[in-house]
Amino acid sequence: MKNDKIQAFIPFFYLIWSDDLLTQKEFVTLQHFVTNQSWLSPKEKEEVLSKIAITNPPSRETITEWYYEIQRTVQASPAIKSVFDLALVLSNDNSAIVDLKTEFTKLESDLGILTEEVISNFKTVANSFTSNYQTTTNFDIPTITALLDGEQAAIINKVKAVISRPEFAYCTTTDTAIYREKVYEWCQILAKENFGNMAYPARYGGGENIADYFAIMETLSYHDLSLVIKFGVQFGLWGMSVQSLGTEKHYSKYLQDIGSLKIPGCFAMTETHHGSNVKGLETTATYNHNDKTFTIHTPHEKAQKEYIGNAAVHGQMATVFAKLIIDDHDYGVNAFIVPLRDTSGKTLKGIKIGDCGHKMGLNGVDNGTIQFNQVVIPKENMLDRFASVNEEGKFESPIPSDNRRFFTMLGTLVGGRIGIPRSALAAAKSGLAITIKYSDQRRQFGPEGGSEVPILNYRMHQRRLLPPLAKTYAVHFALQYVTKRFLNKKESEMQEIEALAAGMKAYSTWNTTAILQECREACGGKGYLSENRIDALKNDTEIYTTFEGDNTVLMQLVAKNRLSEFRKAFGEMGSLGIINYVFENAKTAITEKNPITTRNTDTEHLLDSQFHFQAFEHREKTILASAAKRLKKLIDNGLEPYDAFNVVQHQMIDVAQAYLERVVLEQFQLVIATVGDEKTKAILIKLNQLYALSQLEKNKSWYLEDGYMEAVKTKAIRKMVNQLCWDIRPSAVALVDAFAIPDSCLAAPIAF
Repeated sequence: MKNDKIQAFIPFFYLIWSDDLLTQKEFVTLQHFVTNQSWLSPKEKEEVLSKIAITNPPSRETITEWYYEIQRTVQASPAIKSVFDLALVLSNDNSAIVDLKTEFTKLESDLGILTEEVISNFKTVANSFTSNYQTTTNFDIPTITALLDGEQAAIINKVKAVISRPEFAYCTTTDTAIYREKVYEWCQILAKENFGNMAYPARYGGGENIADYFAIMETLSYHDLSLVIKFGVQFGLWGMSVQSLGTEKHYSKYLQDIGSLKIPGCFAMTETHHGSNVKGLETTATYNHNDKTFTIHTPHEKAQKEYIGNAAVHGQMATVFAKLIIDDHDYGVNAFIVPLRDTSGKTLKGIKIGDCGHKMGLNGVDNGTIQFNQVVIPKENMLDRFASVNEEGKFESPIPSDNRRFFTMLGTLVGGRIGIPRSALAAAKSGLAITIKYSDQRRQFGPEGGSEVPILNYRMHQRRLLPPLAKTYAVHFALQYVTKRFLNKKESEMQEIEALAAGMKAYSTWNTTAILQECREACGGKGYLSENRIDALKNDTEIYTTFEGDNTVLMQLVAKNRLSEFRKAFGEMGSLGIINYVFENAKTAITEKNPITTRNTDTEHLLDSQFHFQAFEHREKTILASAAKRLKKLIDNGLEPYDAFNVVQHQMIDVAQAYLERVVLEQFQLVIATVGDEKTKAILIKLNQLYALSQLEKNKSWYLEDGYMEAVKTKAIRKMVNQLCWDIRPSAVALVDAFAIPDSCLAAPIAF
């Protein structure tokens, strides 16, 4: 016959022996408790102590019996909330322990027992809201796809159809030479489909549609990224440099053959020593008036062109950036078409080409080095839209300022800084689609005795994947905005557009790098398998943060543009202008910084789009004014402007980051305002709220320091981010399905 008093200790017996997590000190604590219980007889104390003796552990069968007895009791008595409640029921409400709740509760605390967690482990799965949460679709997926694709839906679908064909099956060889040839074959197929010449004028066989060209680049990025870069080098950098920097004679001679891939080419700007510093390039183009030629020369090895796509194997010509020298005078960097190989692939005289070899990623692209040894080219090979050498051998330019001419020349190539972030965006979408689909299927852990739970139901897993999903949607609409600004550019807006494109290139590619790392970890060991593609996406996009401009350098360019705009508005007034700007900004924020608002944690307020925008805008303006004020103070105190900028470089990055975050949020909000379908609008609003609040959470230290929010509000924001993740989770699979990535491109077995 069971002793009811002994039965009360069954939960403790089980907790001690089920996983051996209690320490020697905790055993002693329990022994001390038992010894001091006057309601137990000496014989009962001896029996209880015998069951917790380290030298005499119970059998596995006994532990199992305890488990099932506890489980039956908990499931039969829903009112049980604590270990004491359980002990009381197991003892048949023995009068001896009814009044001992305080003592038992203290014992639980001393033993480190989380009483609610212990009890929940014995409840049925039906009582677990975490395990019951499921994927649903409460909006029309094609409606969101149509919104994402916009006016380019037709060309996007055409590209998807092509890259889904059998000949585009992924190349899994580790032989770089075979891989490069396969990528070249793919490019030839795309050229036959007239994708490569899409941006060129119709009279040269092109589609005369730059918007479609960008959409092609982004859609191809669902496939192999080596293909995307090879495609971009050939038809974008090489072809567009001829179109943007050349004139009619160059168009008629080259564009049709570039678009058909009859002339594979390169874009030879970067040098070993000078990287992003284009003004510092050392390759020279010396004009020879006697025979009207240029001599292209690499003065030393560190001035070689490096990391040039298409150079190592396929390139027959290159747009080469070099310093124009006329009569020993340096006229700055200009662009020239220089032949590299003949049609049989033989390297021409004076050309020395090296192979960059195996890389971290993009091994289907034949990156190489190029050195020129007194290579002579005809005068007409100078791309002369912005500068030329006249019949008298004199330098001419429609732009008198050297500085303005240089930046105008580079500004025509800003398209690369739109194509790369859009390609990065597609890679992020692929990574998220694979990971979220897998997380919805992959089950692990669960309530004690119940079935395992989809890992996407776990709050931390949602935290890892859903804010990045929201940010990816936000970046998509921001990049659409940048593309439209670029396509409809006015001369007066070019500096702002260039800075915006540079900033979004950094913002998008950094976002992709972070997302793919999170995706790799969130998929565990499966994410480490090459068959699931995250390794290729990670490795291939790593360089995106560097080429087309190092991201940190680009962010400084953005910050300088913002300061320039600030100076245009307030610079004439010096310190007074800055003070007025700060004052005006403070006036607009005064209602938000009153004690009521800084502590406002109402749900309606926290989810309000106006609150989000005002908070982003306040941060942007305040950081900008602070940087301007600090720069002026440094310069007024005698520091050279160059040195002053160096001192505040970290603050410059903050200026750019705050500006870009505001732009991204604003564009997402503007798109949502155009959506008519209520269900589509509702899920996009939640995504927008999650993007906004997760960014506020990320920057909470700034808002706390500034006094814009108090701790009670930042804590509430953290909780709201958690809640939004939970609310969006059922729609997560549908939201990545809306990307409409072809199955053959997604390819990862874990995504199906």
